Amino acid sequence: MTEFFENIWVQRVGFVVGGLLLGFLLERLVVRRAHKIAEKTRFKWDDLLIGSVRGVATTWAGAGGVYLAINVGTPDPRLVNVVTNVLMVLVLGSVVIAGMRGVGGAVEMASGRAGGVIKSPTLVVNLARIAVGILGLFIILQNLGIDITAAITALGIGGIAVALALQDTLGNLFAGVQIILSRQVRQGHYIRLSSGEEGWVTDVKGRNTTIQTFPDGNLVTVPNSLLASSIVKNFSMPRRALWVTLEVGVSYDSDLEAVEAVALDVARQVLNEVDGGVPGEEPIVRYHTFGDSSINFDVRMMVREFESQGPVKHEFIKRLHQRFGAEGIEIPFPIRTVMMHGGGE
Repeated sequence: MTEFFENIWVQRVGFVVGGLLLGFLLERLVVRRAHKIAEKTRFKWDDLLIGSVRGVATTWAGAGGVYLAINVGTPDPRLVNVVTNVLMVLVLGSVVIAGMRGVGGAVEMASGRAGGVIKSPTLVVNLARIAVGILGLFIILQNLGIDITAAITALGIGGIAVALALQDTLGNLFAGVQIILSRQVRQGHYIRLSSGEEGWVTDVKGRNTTIQTFPDGNLVTVPNSLLASSIVKNFSMPRRALWVTLEVGVSYDSDLEAVEAVALDVARQVLNEVDGGVPGEEPIVRYHTFGDSSINFDVRMMVREFESQGPVKHEFIKRLHQRFGAEGIEIPFPIRTVMMHGGGE
């Protein structure tokens, strides 16, 4: 039995298995338990930190077991050097991956705190992760003794060729960055393009921006370069509340003062009672046209956001029609009188 445990290969396998087992226990007993505790707190950054290092303990403990295993006995120095470099890449790689998770999550959390429940665009999160990944790659190459300057030069030359081959893709990428940095179109905003597409911005990716249409809820994919060069009407800026205008016509025999008072009264009731209206925001009535069969005026009401205008319009039209009927105010329909002049016989 003693000879068995003195066997070099048995010791090496024992170190490897022991390292993996230690890492597994650390994940189960420490990391997972810490994650459950963090979930119960109101502070969210601890969840992000613990979630980012998931799997790192297993990698490090397993790498430590392998390192101890190859140093048992009198191993080949060249083999030790190769294995050591591989283990270093694994350890640093796990740190880089944890950093990419942490930075991506931090960007999403920071944007969520700044703008409510809206997460950061996918493009921003991916660029942050890629930046950390590239930095980590350079650190790994430097620790392996590879000349980073030559690698950067090669990447620069190769980058020119790639840029020429991927002009459209890179154009959309930079247009997406421009859209995000300008902050004139953001996730959750309701926009209308000059080409006619309209809806809520759901995400800005590296190649395109997705828009959820209203009211059918379908997704429209718009290339970032097209969005950046289009005339865009943003219904969510500078504020989400907006004016809704309805045109109404009354007969020429109507008392215009009474009509105005009734329309304002109904509009106030709708804004105060219908979900989506802005209570306390005074509606506006403006006469503007002597029509063919009616005197026309506009009623303007403030609604909370773009999708609120439908219910507010719906309820206002019903209530105004009922109130005009009760007040004896006529909403005329077009009448055309045709006079025939026949020649005498």
